[in-house]
Amino acid sequence: MTKRAVRLSSLLLALAGPAAAQLISIKTVPIAQGDQFEIFPSNNLGMGSVSIALPDTLLDPFLNPAKGARLGAARFFGAPTAYGISQGAGGGRTLPLAINAGSGAWFGAFSLALQQIDASKPPFDQGRFVAQAPLPLPGGALPETTVVAVPPRQDSYGNQYVFAMLGRRAPGSGLSLAASALWARLTGVDGVDLLFAGNAGLKQFGHAFDLRLGLLQEWPGERSLAAVVLHNRFGMTDDVAYLDQVWNPATQQIAVRTRLERNHDQTNTWGAHVEYVRPLAASGWRIGWLATVNQMSHPKLPEYELANVPVIPRDPGHSAAYNVGLGLSKASGPATFAIDAIYEPIWSYTWADAASPVVTTTGDTIPVGGKTVENRFRFSNGLFRMGVSREVALPSLGKALGLQLGIVVQSVHYRLVQYDNVQVAERNLTEGWREWSPTWGLSLRFPDLEIRYRGRATHGTGRPGVQPSGVFFAARDLAVAGSSILVAPSGPLSLTEVRTTTHQISVSLPLR
Repeated sequence: MTKRAVRLSSLLLALAGPAAAQLISIKTVPIAQGDQFEIFPSNNLGMGSVSIALPDTLLDPFLNPAKGARLGAARFFGAPTAYGISQGAGGGRTLPLAINAGSGAWFGAFSLALQQIDASKPPFDQGRFVAQAPLPLPGGALPETTVVAVPPRQDSYGNQYVFAMLGRRAPGSGLSLAASALWARLTGVDGVDLLFAGNAGLKQFGHAFDLRLGLLQEWPGERSLAAVVLHNRFGMTDDVAYLDQVWNPATQQIAVRTRLERNHDQTNTWGAHVEYVRPLAASGWRIGWLATVNQMSHPKLPEYELANVPVIPRDPGHSAAYNVGLGLSKASGPATFAIDAIYEPIWSYTWADAASPVVTTTGDTIPVGGKTVENRFRFSNGLFRMGVSREVALPSLGKALGLQLGIVVQSVHYRLVQYDNVQVAERNLTEGWREWSPTWGLSLRFPDLEIRYRGRATHGTGRPGVQPSGVFFAARDLAVAGSSILVAPSGPLSLTEVRTTTHQISVSLPLR
């Protein structure tokens, strides 16, 4: 995949947060996303993040607030998390602090997180200045090259997250209801600075809001039904600076001027998720099922260029994403094994509206607001997760040692049918790839303190960059739209293979 030229007319990529099942990721190129939104502690991260038939005691209440009813005594959590992308392509650090408590039938949690995201490094050095090759003068002479200083790029961005959850158990019925809200103030989304090809500077600011209502019903015999409905809103503004070549007839030279363009990214998601878990007849075995539906709308997308199309697509789109999954787990004394298999069918439709009347190659006219380009995606994705854990008692030291290993494999396959209503042409594209992530974990449990370390390394993805081969990008070739990314390269988009490595240390201790 290194330096592989990818020519796509459109790309849709949902930034998967910690709620991997409730919010479904949509990808059309294997771009490394980083783990910016891994802001909550997870007990099963080292086991491949298995979650269907094996509860994640730390993460579950943040995904379905009703599962906070399973939390015991009031505790304090801290989960410093850091991730890095190889070849200097980016990274970040997050410090989340959380507390959970309860009183009678009521329970709740509160969390704050501070985050620093490192700016991505271009795949080649753009330096502190840009030298534009001059156009020839009449008669073939060449004027002097104009050198313009590039505004300094930000080295890092700061984000803040606030989470709150409140719920109540219905005594004697096994039923729990809860609601949660997550708000984020964002000044940087990982990798966006690489997604506006040829930019001279980028400033981001926006927010994200996630609201959830959860239900948990538990019956005797360790059977349970959990459901959650959610609404997620993402709004981001990207101020992008570009350098344009302008011919100055007075000086007979090429001048380079700075141009600032503002892009608004908005994506709204409604979702529902349900899962059922029960023990099997065989001792220690459990089985679980899940199903999810996401309806996404993109009221505003950033501007970008489509090659050979005299309009700039910047208009709405929508997606429908679903998944169904099956999970098994086996507990045998101190050892635990779990496996998940999930299938994801997804449909997406994006288009570009004409900002002014456009004449087609057949002589017809597309009116203002008419569709100039239409993109229809059909995905058939798969996700496989497997993990094992083993606890070793150390009675002489008064603690227990836990070990975890796991693997995550994701397969992405889609077909794109694009209708170019200006050129009156149709194009079909089929793409697919696999991503895989080994995971590991180590924990120490004392009578009054738990310390966990979890790690993950993701392979099979890359970072985009313009190949330094003289290809000129007139403007943006990639853009982010809320929880989606749309790309329309007018030249080759290279993907340099990278590895994303995440480390998380969580500490949990009782408050009384």
